[in-house]
Amino acid sequence: MDKNTLLQVWPIPAFDDNYIWCIHDGKSAVVVDPGDGAPVLEYLARAQLTLKGILVTHHHADHTGGIIHLLSALGKHIPVYGPAGDNIPGRTHIAQEGDKIEIVSPRISLTVFEVPGHTLSHIAYFANMQANVLEPMLFCGDTLFASGCGRLFEGTPSQMSQSLATFAALPKNTLVYCTHEYTLSNIRFALAVEPNNQNLISWSQQAQELRNKGLPTIPTTIGQELQVNPFMRCNQAEVVHAAKAIANQADLPSPAHVLAVIRAWKDRF
Repeated sequence: MDKNTLLQVWPIPAFDDNYIWCIHDGKSAVVVDPGDGAPVLEYLARAQLTLKGILVTHHHADHTGGIIHLLSALGKHIPVYGPAGDNIPGRTHIAQEGDKIEIVSPRISLTVFEVPGHTLSHIAYFANMQANVLEPMLFCGDTLFASGCGRLFEGTPSQMSQSLATFAALPKNTLVYCTHEYTLSNIRFALAVEPNNQNLISWSQQAQELRNKGLPTIPTTIGQELQVNPFMRCNQAEVVHAAKAIANQADLPSPAHVLAVIRAWKDRF
């Protein structure tokens, strides 16, 4: 395969800890969750890329605030995909569970998952292995983070549990492109839940080294998250034990109950 045909995914930093993901083929680009238009325009100009689409996972301003700026600067004909039920600025296409989004340039096929929890209408975009995609890719917004998950601003623990189960069923080599650099703080909490998790201890060291060099800790993979992320491990004995201890409850009958306890614990951690 000609390496020049492979899609690249580049993190455009925004605000304090956001990443706006730019998917491109060296000529055309799609961006995910552009909360700020200025750094996107700067990167597109520097890399000599033409913006051909915008993907939005949910309505929060740090994911949507730059859309109108981009449309005004580059042309209102650019398609904007986003969830139903929310006010997504400039949205031209509603994306719902099971939808297939076919983008011609850069060529990529995406499947939409509805993943409520962080918000009620949160969606994610999944690209399976394709001619120009060597490993599956998941653009999951604020539902799943490296070693963590999003706050439950609108959804329920049961909804978040089911959303994370949807991700857990994906191929283990799926690259996870979340939209915040929260990894080190997430790891600190994860170690409180599972202090004896050797995979997590090793990941803590690796993540710190990456950040010391000014490098992103993202993407991770689904396989890694199943090993180190307590919110993806709510059926594992050590996580269940920690949740029961913190809640002072003898019985937590489902992973959703465990998630409810550890998410509330994380909120006050």
